[in-house]
Amino acid sequence: MKILSLVKHVPESTARINVQPDGSGIDPKGVKFVMNPFCEFAVEAALQFKEKNSGAGAEITALTLGPDSSVDALRTAYAMGADNAIHLNDPSFEKADDLAVARIIAAAIKDGGYQVIFAGKHAIDYDRGQVGAALAECLGIPHVGAVTDIEWAADFKSATARRRVEGAEEIVEVQLPAVFTIEKGYVEARYPSLPGLMKAKKKPIDTKDAAALGLSADDVKGATEMYGFAPPPARPEGRKLEGEPEQQVAELVRILREEEKML
Repeated sequence: MKILSLVKHVPESTARINVQPDGSGIDPKGVKFVMNPFCEFAVEAALQFKEKNSGAGAEITALTLGPDSSVDALRTAYAMGADNAIHLNDPSFEKADDLAVARIIAAAIKDGGYQVIFAGKHAIDYDRGQVGAALAECLGIPHVGAVTDIEWAADFKSATARRRVEGAEEIVEVQLPAVFTIEKGYVEARYPSLPGLMKAKKKPIDTKDAAALGLSADDVKGATEMYGFAPPPARPEGRKLEGEPEQQVAELVRILREEEKML
């Protein structure tokens, strides 16, 4: 069985993000980039499937779309235990929106014979969570989102997935091939070992550009466009109320009523 795990290179969650002076995007200087944590869950889900279902003969491929630096996410997937890696890299991909990204990935894997595709529920950079569902639509296969558990049929031709919905849990049975986007809590991602990281540096990565995928400029053009980035407005300075407690309370009530219009 061939399994695909989608991975993405994103700024570390604790990184301080600055916007480019012209508002065209974030300033990457000094920002540490890592594999998206939810993509780590996707890779781990694939690895655990392979380990627990030896009879399936699973082969895991990690795939990412992005610039040259995105290859680090693939190296991390290799170090975790992935068997193969694909890097979709072309300057024309830079402004692709989520639907265009899904079309590009679909073009790259349509003949790959993947029975299971794992992706993170969302990426922590833009937090949209659209690529997994859009990819399933492009491929014409089922999609189950926010998955917290999966039970595989004995013949590995179907699966029963549990997914988190507001205030409840939904159970979905799907035929394979299918796309599963993984929620936090399904698996705990393993740490890549140092020997694994060293070996990953020498492993091959299959890099494909738009021409290799047979895609035109229109194929990779997104339907939406970001016009600018801006940091959140600065918070006003705090105010310190003076006087006795009774005076402070009275002043606070006045501020809330007259200035903030909250009372």
